[in-house]
Amino acid sequence: MSKKTIFTGTTGRTLAETRYRYHTIDNNPKGAPNVIYILLDDMGFAQLGCYGSSIETPNIDRLAAEGLRYNNFHTTAVCSATRTSLLTGANHHAAGCANLIEMRTGAPNNQNGNLKPEYATIAEILKEYGYATFCTGKWHLSADQHTPGPVTGWPLQKGFDRYYGFLQGENDQYHPHLIRDNTAAKQPKTAEEGYLFSEDIVDNAIDYLFEHQINFPEQPFFLYLPFGAMHTPHHAPKEYIDHYKGKFDAGWDVIRQQWFENQKRIGIIPQDAELTEKNPYVRDWADLNEKEKAVYAREMEAFAGMLTHTDAQIGRVLDYLEKSGVLDDTIIVFLSDNGASAEGGIDGRFNAMRGQDITVRSEGEIDFAYEHLDEIGTELSFNHYPTGWANCGNTPFQWYKIWAHEGGIKDPLIIRYPKAIQEPGGVRSQYHHVSDITPTILDIIGVDKPEFIKGVHQEPFHGISFQYTFNHADAPTEKYIQYYEVHGNRGIYKDGWKAVVNHCFTEEYENDEWELYHVETDYSEKYNVAEQYPEKLQELKEDFMHEAGKYGVFPMLRFPMHGKPENLGRQYGERMEFPEKVLEFRHIIKPVNLVAARNVIAQSVSHVLTAEIHRDSELEDGVVYSNGQRFGGISFYIKDNKLKYYYNANTADGYLAESQIEIPVGDVSVGYSFIRGIKSAHVTLYINHVPVGEAEIERLAYMVGFSSSIGDNKYSPVSPEYEVPFAFQGRIEYLKIHQFAASADPREELAKLLSVE
Repeated sequence: MSKKTIFTGTTGRTLAETRYRYHTIDNNPKGAPNVIYILLDDMGFAQLGCYGSSIETPNIDRLAAEGLRYNNFHTTAVCSATRTSLLTGANHHAAGCANLIEMRTGAPNNQNGNLKPEYATIAEILKEYGYATFCTGKWHLSADQHTPGPVTGWPLQKGFDRYYGFLQGENDQYHPHLIRDNTAAKQPKTAEEGYLFSEDIVDNAIDYLFEHQINFPEQPFFLYLPFGAMHTPHHAPKEYIDHYKGKFDAGWDVIRQQWFENQKRIGIIPQDAELTEKNPYVRDWADLNEKEKAVYAREMEAFAGMLTHTDAQIGRVLDYLEKSGVLDDTIIVFLSDNGASAEGGIDGRFNAMRGQDITVRSEGEIDFAYEHLDEIGTELSFNHYPTGWANCGNTPFQWYKIWAHEGGIKDPLIIRYPKAIQEPGGVRSQYHHVSDITPTILDIIGVDKPEFIKGVHQEPFHGISFQYTFNHADAPTEKYIQYYEVHGNRGIYKDGWKAVVNHCFTEEYENDEWELYHVETDYSEKYNVAEQYPEKLQELKEDFMHEAGKYGVFPMLRFPMHGKPENLGRQYGERMEFPEKVLEFRHIIKPVNLVAARNVIAQSVSHVLTAEIHRDSELEDGVVYSNGQRFGGISFYIKDNKLKYYYNANTADGYLAESQIEIPVGDVSVGYSFIRGIKSAHVTLYINHVPVGEAEIERLAYMVGFSSSIGDNKYSPVSPEYEVPFAFQGRIEYLKIHQFAASADPREELAKLLSVE
């Protein structure tokens, strides 16, 4: 295909600032197609209706009926890495995202928590050809996720004209941390008024497209619509969840078999495909008691309700495009970023902030969830289904998100573009990877990736175009090799063979045991033939080392992240060697968010906080410092003229320290010390440096929410004693946080501080 310039202008200027020159494809100024990427999160291969599920997804099914479904498409097994490859057309390590974008290694494969400029996003590329570019939804491609900045890796700096959504890897769908362009944004309505993130981002997507088309109807657009769904928490309107009441009571063993049979019936998997054995850590449904069945079924009902609700939002986008007359002029790409997630563990979790281990049963989880069954999926839960439903969601494959087995990396892909697809409704089986999508789109449009973007020399795509598959179902696969690596789990595909290893069950890389599958004939990756073909396994292991060296896989992380109870059950702080850190804040004129570098991990690291405050009245109360939200965190506040500290340990009940005396009016010094033990901590409150209250923290929080601030508690309340933001009504003149080094004795350090004061 010859490459043509389609719509040009001065890069970096707005339409109002620059007179653009329109060029044509086939002498038609409207011939350049619009492009939409729709990305779902943590949705497995089998969970769509058009991929065999009993979950209702009529709008996504419509895309499949009017386009093509792929059954041999692969991602990277984890969110940030897949998003990197999707947008850049490159392998994720080379582009600067080795795993999760927050895990800055200091190495070139994730040096500073942002994508490398020499691997431009498709938004940056299409802007060079005059496209308008919009993004609404989850970003998760910058480790800098707080409004004070820096914003180097945020959407507007990566080629998008407008952005609305959240920057983190997951978020409360009822109380998200919203960003518009480069600043914080407020929810347009409350959860009580019916707010949900998926609806909000689609409202904004449609609004952006409407204003663009009204003003610049001949300018093509690119919309990136990455939903927070289907990542935990599985939040949805109650009527959507209740719609599935009773529909999963048969349990995952029966439903997995039903979905497998559906897949063969609709032709999305080969007729000779076999169902893999049930994964470890998935219990037999027949062995469960009635309370367990009720909890597990309700958690799946919440997931299904969320997926159908998300599908309805996609339907709103399709309706808008159709009514505005541009649906058939738009290339629509729909995919998931990885397989279904097992992070809910064996029992699922009412509050997924409690942990991510899949091998250990959660004490008290079933009883609590059963008592709060109707709250699952509401703003009072941060729910995640059990491993059994994740195994079902990845039918017919084994393992899950994070694994390099097919359950982690083989995902749905649907493409709709009637101008290039002659026989819609088909299934394509050629082997391809997420890095191939953007090269395919540019191939369809008929343009190349520029040699320079924003003055930076560009590296070539690692992916290839698969437009050749559109009208040639039997065409041989043109992609012959692809490596995988996330958190040490590794794999390599080559010419119909695949070698793979689960590193998460070993401590040292040299102890890993590689498996071998002939996936050309064993579609489900069921039969490990490593013993039968040792030479082939050795060949693929060497191929992995070659590809890993070529694309910057090394160094790999030294600790496993998923699977082993001794690695997942312990706290983040227990795995890290924290240095001593002293942070001071002066003249605090309003509540302010703190970036990670200006904070401590307040739920797990020994530290002391001191604040100099002024109150004109004993009625002036509020939060002095908070870290987290309803599902985990700490809050240091004044209420009823008492100094209080609340530790939310991701459990039903938190730990409260309260001063035994009231706080004087006027200038006062208040503070607390958090001294951590191995599995517990001790908190002491101080007024004018005198101890006035204490509490023993018997269970430490595994994770907390994504916000900390001085002067209030945003989003949802850490403590049940108040409603957000509960901003402090007095003045905070000075605040100091002193984090003790992990190697120091925290009680000795505290004694030194107290003696100085």
